[in-house]
Amino acid sequence: MKIGIINGPNLNLLGKREPEVYGNQTFEDYFSILEKKYMNVEFRYFQSNIEGELIDKIQEFGFSFDGIILNAGAYTHTSIGIGDAVKAITTPVIEVHISNTFSRESFRHQSYISGNAKGVILGFGLQSYDLAVLSFEQK
Repeated sequence: MKIGIINGPNLNLLGKREPEVYGNQTFEDYFSILEKKYMNVEFRYFQSNIEGELIDKIQEFGFSFDGIILNAGAYTHTSIGIGDAVKAITTPVIEVHISNTFSRESFRHQSYISGNAKGVILGFGLQSYDLAVLSFEQK
């Protein structure tokens, strides 16, 4: 199984940024754990703070991977382009958020991705990514 993980803006700061919301672990450390835990999965990881680069990667993964785990960060709530990219591809996408976006500011309650995603997982910390991997294994 081939799964792409795409993280959006500021997720490169995990472990430093608002640890009370996002925890103390870097995504790179967590990604190493995921690779060891799911040895039957070939993971590809990409992070960018640039909207167009995220769209390019969604399109690149979107016709040849078994699944995409997408945490578009703040672009979730603002990017029609990312939502359209998810809609345009054939690979199923799980939208993931580390925090419970519905317990935060009201502008975070809107997602331009959810309506085109296979599912949405939020509020379980980095374990949200584990749950997304499991959802692809449970086809």
